[in-house]
Amino acid sequence: MADIERIYTIPLTDAKKAPRWKRAGSAAKKTKEFLAKHFKTDIGDIRIDSSINEKLWERGSQKPPAKVRVRAVKFETGGVEAELAQD
Repeated sequence: MADIERIYTIPLTDAKKAPRWKRAGSAAKKTKEFLAKHFKTDIGDIRIDSSINEKLWERGSQKPPAKVRVRAVKFETGGVEAELAQD
């Protein structure tokens, strides 16, 4: 089985439903949930690159971006690694 590479634009509008001081953390959780759903794997197998984390926390915990573009790769072992996509 070959490695699977995909580019996704992940909507993070649901993170706005969280309390103001928890929104960036909620956006990180939503990112992992989205990738786990689309790659059909467990949340524990998802590795988020620090570039995504920095993008989510760029404007503080109260104002995460509305969407983020991610390049994710699923390996044969079932693990998924994600990083910011180069536009």
